[in-house]
Amino acid sequence: MSDRPRNPPRQECWDRRMETPLAVASLAFLASYAIRVLGRNSLSQGWLDLCLAVTLTSWAAFIVDYAVRLRLSGLGPLRFVRTHLLDTVVLLIPLLRPVRMVSIYERLQRRREKPRLSLYARVMVYSGLTVSLLGFAGALVVFQFEADAPGATIVTFGDAVWWACSTLATVGYGDVVPVTPVGRLTAVGMMACGLALLGAVTGSFSSWLIQAFTREDEKRPPGDSPGA
Repeated sequence: MSDRPRNPPRQECWDRRMETPLAVASLAFLASYAIRVLGRNSLSQGWLDLCLAVTLTSWAAFIVDYAVRLRLSGLGPLRFVRTHLLDTVVLLIPLLRPVRMVSIYERLQRRREKPRLSLYARVMVYSGLTVSLLGFAGALVVFQFEADAPGATIVTFGDAVWWACSTLATVGYGDVVPVTPVGRLTAVGMMACGLALLGAVTGSFSSWLIQAFTREDEKRPPGDSPGA
């Protein structure tokens, strides 16, 4: 029985070719969206239209990549969606696409014989990058929909960043809260992501401590107990 790769070779080739273009498209999407949201009252209409064009073009690149991967996978649409649920969610909510860029570092590490960072360090790095990108994207969305809403408490981007930090940290001071449906839906997603990331970091750190203490106990001479 031959040991064949799980994914079709053509799909693997496509994924390797599109790795860098999609990373650039993700950055372009986030940058153009941020400029359009933050500069809506200061930039001319021409610049705003240009940012919108870049945003839509980047989104179109994500759609084309998804369609090609669906075609090359050989799976039916429903089965492909089930097996690539995260990719489907990112396609529908493209602001999450920059978060997927964190996985590029992992692919680069796999090409080396030995990763430069340990498993626990990589978890910390991935979590930090994910929190930063997710918090920035969430702050942009909330600021866009909350700034001009009646009775809003998030009226500046600084308020949005402060709210995103407290939400991801699951602190929830309550001094600024979203009042629009989109803002509250964003809050639910960010709270869920914050809990998941906090659990991953806490679990990784606890595991690292246990292994460190275990190695220390193994090096101690027999009969030499800590309380002796």
